[in-house]
Amino acid sequence: MSLSPLVRRLFFGVNEIAVKVPSVFKLLIKEVLNPFYIFQLFSVILWSADEYYYYALAIVIMSVISIATSLYTIKKQYIMLHDMVAAHSIVRVSVCRANNDIEEILSTDLVPGDVIVIPSNGTIMPCDAVLVSGTCIVNESMLTGESVPVTKTNLPNPGPGDRRDEADSAYSTEEHKRHTLFCGTNVIQTRFYTGELVKAVVVRIGFSTAKGQLVRSILYPKPTDFKLYRDAYLFLLCLVAVAGIGFVYSIVLAIMNCVPAKTIIIESLDIITITVPPALPAAMTAGIVYAQRRLKNIGIFCISPQRINICGQINLVCFDKTGTLTEDGLDLWGVQRFVACMATCHSLTKIEGQLSGDPLDLKMFEATGWVKEETSLHNRIMPTVVRPPKQLLPPEPALSPEQDMVRTFPFSSALQRMTVVARLLGEKRMDAYMKGAPEVVVSLCKRETVPESFAEVLEDYTKQGFRVIALAHRRLESKLTWDHIETNMEFLGLIIMQNKLKAETPGVLQNLHRANIRTVMVTGDNMLTAISVARDCGMIPPQDTVIIADALPPHDGQAAKITWRYADNLEDVCHVDEPKTQEMYHFAMNGKSFAVISEHFPDMLQKLVLHGTVFARMAPDQKTQLIEALQGVDYFVGMCGDGANDCGALKRAHGGISLSELEASVASPFTSKTPNISCVPSLIREGRAALITSFCVFKFMALYSLIQYISVTHLYSILSNLGDFQFLFIDIAIILLIVFTMSLNPAWNELVPRRPPSGLISGPLLFSVLACNLSLNINNTSLFYVSSFQYLIVAIVFSKGKPFRQPSRRTLNIRNILLSSCVDCSMLVIC
Repeated sequence: MSLSPLVRRLFFGVNEIAVKVPSVFKLLIKEVLNPFYIFQLFSVILWSADEYYYYALAIVIMSVISIATSLYTIKKQYIMLHDMVAAHSIVRVSVCRANNDIEEILSTDLVPGDVIVIPSNGTIMPCDAVLVSGTCIVNESMLTGESVPVTKTNLPNPGPGDRRDEADSAYSTEEHKRHTLFCGTNVIQTRFYTGELVKAVVVRIGFSTAKGQLVRSILYPKPTDFKLYRDAYLFLLCLVAVAGIGFVYSIVLAIMNCVPAKTIIIESLDIITITVPPALPAAMTAGIVYAQRRLKNIGIFCISPQRINICGQINLVCFDKTGTLTEDGLDLWGVQRFVACMATCHSLTKIEGQLSGDPLDLKMFEATGWVKEETSLHNRIMPTVVRPPKQLLPPEPALSPEQDMVRTFPFSSALQRMTVVARLLGEKRMDAYMKGAPEVVVSLCKRETVPESFAEVLEDYTKQGFRVIALAHRRLESKLTWDHIETNMEFLGLIIMQNKLKAETPGVLQNLHRANIRTVMVTGDNMLTAISVARDCGMIPPQDTVIIADALPPHDGQAAKITWRYADNLEDVCHVDEPKTQEMYHFAMNGKSFAVISEHFPDMLQKLVLHGTVFARMAPDQKTQLIEALQGVDYFVGMCGDGANDCGALKRAHGGISLSELEASVASPFTSKTPNISCVPSLIREGRAALITSFCVFKFMALYSLIQYISVTHLYSILSNLGDFQFLFIDIAIILLIVFTMSLNPAWNELVPRRPPSGLISGPLLFSVLACNLSLNINNTSLFYVSSFQYLIVAIVFSKGKPFRQPSRRTLNIRNILLSSCVDCSMLVIC
């Protein structure tokens, strides 16, 4: 860049991801300004003026406990997020200036265009930067959720030794991901050729980086809307309208009977607090509190209790793959032919004497029994040698005992293959070894070296859910350009890998399917592997068809386009516009296609998410966008993951559950100590129970208000009213005690296909409320008796059990005791 660092710093700002922890006072103001708390304050003042101190004190105590609990939870979340972001956020970095001078500055002063030197002992990246010289071994678990060291190579320059697809294209973070060091990732080691330093050019800073975007999605998630809470406010507005009628009626009646002004004001305002119960928030919370306690008992911890109710409506669950549906890593299931290619064609590296890298490469290399020797001087890259142990030296001369890995071209997702050039130690002859997708490798091999049964064998293994890798070899006669090296290869054989499912996965997915809960896989892993695992775990039934959507962005004046291919035969193009009457089909796509379709085919996106089952190679922000797209077509979405790369999606989903207690637990409303997906149906069952409890309590409190409203207005007509202790007995001894016992019912033992209702404004609900509103007598004592029994009867009527909660047998005994003692207690109160 021609601009000076100072000018660029003024333009781009400070390289900082700031998470400020708000003060308790600010959080308190934000919490207390809730309309319910303002109304409660009004009620408490009114009751105190009427010398009704006991119930006012009870409401104050409940409100203080509720506010304190909420403040503690919110403050804790902010502190956890701040600590996660602040770790290693400000470090000293070395920057190359004019004339190759090295200057040390704070990471906060970095701006795009700066050339930084990556230290040999590693570092936490303070920005997004692209490597321009040297090699880095990086742990990207912050992005991918997998603690697997990844080799990052320098951005290639156009030349005869580099692949044209990379060398000729302009830099793009997505396309050149394996050359990019992302903010927040851990650089474990650096290596370089000759005397060069390991350098990288800063491309993004602050909230624009990969880590910044992740933190932004946690700090500012889109609000989660829930019909129950919307309807609750509408229902309360209806009660306010009813209260208004009573308010006017009581004033007119009092004036006609020459009641003192102070009494008129207190009694007319008291009608409002009777019709709109101030204890409603506490009553609605009771079921959630009990559900939260039951979840804790089974190892599921909740930091956002209000999400429990929403979980009762979940009808789609997104699952991460590695570590969630499957065990970490791959197992080598079988090998057909050879050894030398397996020992050389990989991108493994030694870190503190321990071999690390891609799980597939690691399993493949370990299966050979060979050893890898790396020699380096002050992190300078030297030739790498692989050789079998002396006791495993092969008798066949065709198998080279020692291979010198001259040059490695890491796996490219665009090319679906990787190639390594190796040299027989002590000789000049070079060999090229290739591995990759079977169809791609075979297309670059001599036809006569490929067995006739290749297609049949490959189909057999892929249908069984295995991940199949093909290997090929070529002897290099002389100097060749890259295009010639990767042609006329000799086919060697197949490696069959198995990504083992966790034992609980198939059973849990089957239970969810029986309950009509759709399941979707969203992963950063390879597309074909993800489809294979989806079939293996039952997410995609064996008889169903998988269609891969490949979307290409606009290029060279051509518009963006989508091509459709069958996953079972990638060369077979299909047409999704054709009606499909006989077969069930599932869409699959990668993150790159998802981004293109979101931007250029928004109408098509809805169809894809309605039938999409596998979303592979998804970046963290794309996972969040997928959750939003699913919510946009009226799904209640759950998300289950175990990595920091899932944080945004876990936060955005209606019910996010983390299987990790690390970074993901900061963003996720729920965290499970059990490291498998068996927690998902348990959470949904408890959510359904809590939701039904909320409906029961809301209807009960509404009827309680209307019953007391009618009782009091009748008493006003004869210039009478209930006594303070009668009010106290109703509000505390009956109402609150019944509300808390109504909430004790645990969840039903299994998930059923039917979901509980989500809205309060519905015909059946309103009818049930009106039907229970019985007629009343018109004198004080009779009204007190009748209304007291009405409260109990309404509680029993609205205590719904199966199929979302256990029946009320456990709490019925308590209610019977209340019912039998009601007359005696009420007599004492009257006396």
